[in-house]
Amino acid sequence: MKHNLSGRLQEVQKNSKTSNNMSEAQTLGIGSRVNHPAYGDGVIIRLHKVAYEVCFVRFGIKEVGRSYEQWEVIEAIEADESVSFSEAEEALIKILDAYSDISQVVDLGDKWEGGILSLQPKDTSLKAKEIPVETFFHKVVMVRDRLRVMEQRINSSKLTDEEKVNLQQYITRIYGSLTTFNVLFKYKEDQFIGERS
Repeated sequence: MKHNLSGRLQEVQKNSKTSNNMSEAQTLGIGSRVNHPAYGDGVIIRLHKVAYEVCFVRFGIKEVGRSYEQWEVIEAIEADESVSFSEAEEALIKILDAYSDISQVVDLGDKWEGGILSLQPKDTSLKAKEIPVETFFHKVVMVRDRLRVMEQRINSSKLTDEEKVNLQQYITRIYGSLTTFNVLFKYKEDQFIGERS
């Protein structure tokens, strides 16, 4: 069994040497940004003899063979170019900021902490619905963050400039519709901004 595994490993290494020689010009370096059909956006963080170690936004670190050609290379960095850890880290942060829907911490205004949002129907025989303001605020922030991600994806898409502008106008109108909830935000920079006149 041990001999069989060793033989397979030697065969894989031999095949990778010949494929590396054929695609040596296509070798990607650390910090290269890619889009994998199954794993999505990622950044190459380490090179191995036969594989890339890639940190994917949604799936974490995965190994992908160097001969793999099904992904889209978003930004290629030559392998022989030395890239510092901080440069690779900056590339990864850029990817996470652009494509992640992980939200930052947004503070609720002090006067609303511990408050209750009450929805009272006109018909008094029906029961009112009470929601903690913190819960409602969290949902408002999630909507805001998902709109921002959608906006980033539109801007980085392959749509024409005209299509991007049209979609951006819809998003701006959505932000405008949500400005009612700005009273809940502690800091002005976290608030919704609609169309400016």
